[in-house]
Parts: sequence; C-alpha cells; structure tokens
Amino acid sequence: MYTLIGKLASRAFRVGWMLEELGVEWEQVPASQHTDEVYRLNPAGKIPALVVDGDAVLVDSTAIMTYLADKHGKLTFAAGTLERARQDGFTQTIIDEFDQVLYTSARTGALIPEELRSPQVKDGLHWEYRRNLARFAETFDGPFLMGEQMTLADILLTHCLQWGAIAKFPFESDKMRAYVKDMTSRDAYRSAHAKMS
Repeated sequence: MYTLIGKLASRAFRVGWMLEELGVEWEQVPASQHTDEVYRLNPAGKIPALVVDGDAVLVDSTAIMTYLADKHGKLTFAAGTLERARQDGFTQTIIDEFDQVLYTSARTGALIPEELRSPQVKDGLHWEYRRNLARFAETFDGPFLMGEQMTLADILLTHCLQWGAIAKFPFESDKMRAYVKDMTSRDAYRSAHAKMS
C-alpha cells in the first residue's frame, strides 16, 4: 500500500494517475503545500510525497514516478537500454521545456510576494512554451512519445499540457490536442481524476 501526500490538483496528480495505471493499492492524504504535515515529510514543504515500505518517504513527482516504474517494471524501458535513454531524454526535456516554464509562471504570480512579482516575464514564458510545443508536435508520431509503448513521460507531458491549458498558455497544435484527448480518456486517468479533492 502506498500513501500519496498532496492534493491531486497539483503535481501529485501525476503520481496518482501512475498508481492507477500500475493497478496498485494506494491512499491519498490531500495535504496542501507548505503545511506542517508536508514539512514533516519534505523540508522544502512541496508536494507530492509518497510513503513507501511503511515509513520511507520519496519526494519530487518525477523521481517518484521513476521509482514506481522501475519497481513495478511498467511504464518504462529497462535501465541501461537505448530506449530508456531516449525515454529519460523525453522526461528531462518535458521538465525543462514545459514543467519549469509553467512553474516559473506560477512563481511570478501568487507564489512570491506581490512587490517582487514581474508580470511581464509571462509574455516571454508564453513565447517559449509555444515554441517548445511546436517543436514537440513536429516530431511526434504517436500514439505515445516512445511510439507504441506508453511511459511515465506521457503522464508527465499530458499533465503539463493540461496545466498549461488551465493557465491560459497557447495550445495551437491539433496533433498534441488529440494526444491529450486520447491520454485523458484512459480508464486510469479517469479513476485518478475522480479522486481529485
């Protein structure tokens, strides 16, 4: 049994969706960031955290997803293979070109004191996101990033693209829009989404 700490309307959703894809038992503690409950598990106060093996705690959504994929032998290619290197390349690119762009935008908003905010930064972030998405769309053949096999990189990208849409980032690729529609129609996605609180 896994315990996922964090409200699912956050990066914790990625982990919840992955747990559903793996078909393992898990429970959720819908804690918010920067609460005492979260600080006890992660000194940075960020969610998600995953409690495994009774009392071991893992933090960072991508690290958690990689651990789960490797442990269960699903949604990943084997370590040391060329396919795994390509998968890891997608994962790191998504973190760099989508996740961090979106998080930087959020931080220039409500996550830092008002007197330190720089709203004009968002224009550049929107430009970068649009460029990055166009590049992804050019090379995407589907149905998944790695071709016929879904991996944790697909969960990560889908979550980022949904986050971008909610945050009003440009989403001008019909191909990637169709990809998100296919990904979010999966039973595991719907099951995780139903647990959102």
